[in-house]
Amino acid sequence: MIHNFDFRIFYEDTDLAGIVYYANYFKFIERGRSSLIRDAGIDQLLLKDLGCIFVVKKINAEYHASAKLDDKLKVETKLVNLSGAKIEFNQCVYNENLLLFSSHVTIAHVTLSGRPVRLPNDIIQKLKQFAA
Repeated sequence: MIHNFDFRIFYEDTDLAGIVYYANYFKFIERGRSSLIRDAGIDQLLLKDLGCIFVVKKINAEYHASAKLDDKLKVETKLVNLSGAKIEFNQCVYNENLLLFSSHVTIAHVTLSGRPVRLPNDIIQKLKQFAA
């Protein structure tokens, strides 16, 4: 299943040339993952109160084309692996059908002190609805 997150480019997202600043794509895919996690019924604030959080462990990314001011973009997020204390996603940013950015992201489930901890079964079950 593909999770979609739609948004528009604002002036603050662009650089002096009027194109989206490269680092902002990481913010865009973060919003896409956070939206998927929220739509799965997982409350990250409650998770933190219970002593655990999600952190990015690894990202492989490639830029394909540029976005500009006022473009309407879409982040497509696919959950591709769910095991132990980690979740892996493939995420792409599109302007209509034009691929702008692609990435493979691994996030870890850790204690507040940073120690990896196994994903609870209820979280695994909630995320499985988005598994590829």
